[in-house]
Amino acid sequence: MKITVTGLGPGDNAYILPVVQSALQQAEVVIGYDYYFQFAKPYLKTDAELISMPLGQEEGRAEVAIKKAKTGKNVVVIGSGDASIYAMASIVYEMVSKGGDELDDLELETLPGVSAFLAAGSKLGAPLGHDFCCISLSDLMTPWNMIEKRIRAAAMGDFVTSLYNPKSKKRHWQLGRLQKIFLEERASSTPVAIVRHVTRPEEDIKITTLGALNPDDVDMFCLVMIGNSQTYQFKNYLVTPRGYLNRKPHTGKEIQQESFRIVTEHIKDLSFSVADKWAITRIIHTTGILEDFNHYAATPNAIENWHNHLKNGGEIVTDVTMVKAGITKAFIKKYNTKVHCLLNDEDAQLLAKTENITRSQAGIRKAIEQYPNALYVVGNAPTALFEIIEQLRENNRFKPAGIIGVPVGFVNVLEAKEQLSQTKNTHWALIEGNRGGSNVAAAITNAAFTLEEASNYFKS
Repeated sequence: MKITVTGLGPGDNAYILPVVQSALQQAEVVIGYDYYFQFAKPYLKTDAELISMPLGQEEGRAEVAIKKAKTGKNVVVIGSGDASIYAMASIVYEMVSKGGDELDDLELETLPGVSAFLAAGSKLGAPLGHDFCCISLSDLMTPWNMIEKRIRAAAMGDFVTSLYNPKSKKRHWQLGRLQKIFLEERASSTPVAIVRHVTRPEEDIKITTLGALNPDDVDMFCLVMIGNSQTYQFKNYLVTPRGYLNRKPHTGKEIQQESFRIVTEHIKDLSFSVADKWAITRIIHTTGILEDFNHYAATPNAIENWHNHLKNGGEIVTDVTMVKAGITKAFIKKYNTKVHCLLNDEDAQLLAKTENITRSQAGIRKAIEQYPNALYVVGNAPTALFEIIEQLRENNRFKPAGIIGVPVGFVNVLEAKEQLSQTKNTHWALIEGNRGGSNVAAAITNAAFTLEEASNYFKS
């Protein structure tokens, strides 16, 4: 014994799948709503037993199907659209599953059909290009509070949403309520299609918007489809982009630009200047910590001045080689910039031994002798920053373009940064607290090199 539950599609016989046609041709008993037999009859055997039952007797149809199957008949239950979407498959399977041992040998089969939302989607072109859902507005078997919960979830989730049973004589208000909920989450310009009698001779399609949707234009023969936030109307079609033309970045440059976009979106409303926000962007891009803007401080126009310094071929001195390595080579080449690090210079090493100071401090002391007007970038050694500040106070010949002071650690770091913050005779930038490092120092330098890019992300 066997029951096959089939979907006849939306109404046009051309939409009845061959596998369903074959099942109808072999059926000995066919059970369904009166209206559906007009679509199935071309495929039925002349001696097939046809049992038609009105709407509202879905349980009765399932009971009859089980009864007929138990006699050994090949039974087919028909319905419109797809058999498993708001259709007879559910009730047939449920009743058989609860029918006890006597139905253990009853074979069940579901054959697919073209559901109305699929047919409507095809008629509309490409509205189902991304995630979608279907919601029935019928509250005959589902409490309205549950339906409303699903409506709100669909609206918030930006699903393309197809509405079954949008309206009837007795259910005249639900679509208007859905419209209000959707307008809380979606733009009023969101495209909406009202598809009536899809694929049938009297088919009618109207495209409107969520704000202009008039529930009076909808009846029980309609399927309503609401686009997502990306859906747009093209001629008489609706198009929901899949994302092929807006794919995720995959080249190094694209990934960096997308990272900058994410960071700048996070900090765009902060009260820093555009130049400082650009420096912060590069810092956060390096550290991956969106809240690092809380620790950034700089003199007014520091980044702008360093940008001009570097564009004009101004020199850079770093305390360690890691800072030098972090400064983008393309920028150095573009502006013919010279970057010096005397950490490993023989004279600096000898000076370190002779004066009993760190190599970083000795390297900076030697650099100040040779490059008194350079931009000084300290990302590692607080002793190097101490040397710079001391020389700035004592050495009238030392007139640096500025100081980037972001040494990292727990010894002398806070003291060195505090002294830098009180410096008044040159531009400076620092990261407050123990944070910092060579990568951060290089990031601020690279921000100065690329200040013109800031206009791509921030409005002046």
